[in-house]
Amino acid sequence: MSDFTSNFWSVYVAGLTLIGIIACMLLLWITARKKIVSSSDNTTGHVWDEDLTEMNNPMPRWWMWMFVLTTVFALGYLVLYPGLGSFAGKLGWTQLGEYQQEMDKGRAEIEPVYARFASMKPEDLVTDGPAMAIGERLFMNNCAQCHGSDARGGKSFPNLTDGDWLHGGTPEKINETLHQGRIGNMPPMAEAVGTADDVRNLSHYVLSLSGSPHDSLRASLGKPKFAACAACHGMDAKGNQALGAPNLTDDIWLHGWGEEAITAMINKGKVNEMPAQAGKLTDAQLGVLTAYVWGLSQKVGAAAQ
Repeated sequence: MSDFTSNFWSVYVAGLTLIGIIACMLLLWITARKKIVSSSDNTTGHVWDEDLTEMNNPMPRWWMWMFVLTTVFALGYLVLYPGLGSFAGKLGWTQLGEYQQEMDKGRAEIEPVYARFASMKPEDLVTDGPAMAIGERLFMNNCAQCHGSDARGGKSFPNLTDGDWLHGGTPEKINETLHQGRIGNMPPMAEAVGTADDVRNLSHYVLSLSGSPHDSLRASLGKPKFAACAACHGMDAKGNQALGAPNLTDDIWLHGWGEEAITAMINKGKVNEMPAQAGKLTDAQLGVLTAYVWGLSQKVGAAAQ
């Protein structure tokens, strides 16, 4: 473990780098001074394949200088940029700094585009064509990898079009989720529930809450065991948005449906994460994205009505 807390590897890498460059320079110097005695016909006397004769012509001078310039460039680069272990270089260049510079430049260029949207409410943005076009691009570039290009999600990734929200579906809550991210944690509950048979009975009771196919006898036996779950999901099993606890009565299953999936959830628990976007997108971009995501469920609701 001490190898990772000392500067040994920094010195080791820097030493190998310098030795390699110095070795190249020595090789150039030695080969430049070495003279090969040639025959009167300017050959070395080596013949291969009966008629292939090795000539004793010197290396072109420009080629030699190219090698010299390469080693000089390597030394100059290592002085200016990081490459010698922990030495940061005289210019102080870093990958993170370069990335941040590019991001700042990009944000400065797009700032005028978002200036018009900054003072608009989500209710107004969802009716603004240019804003929604930008929101769709933001969604495709940053959210579609998990929620899908149609925003309907998949197993363990919420559907953003159905109006079912773990933490609330108001523009304020959506914006909060985008800014801060979310970490969902369902702890393993098997020990609190009881035996493996008790867990199975509880699974059937949970299925019964949404009217899903279940064993009614097992469900009745599992009902008292739901007390261990009520702290988060509520006695009525309708969930708690303050905790991100899902509604178990609406037949919407984020991590899988059926006795096997629910039993696994009770036994093993689940941790799910929505990454924060605040460091990745500007407040103006997050505002447009908030309106776009909120508008997805509003369109579905309007269509249903």
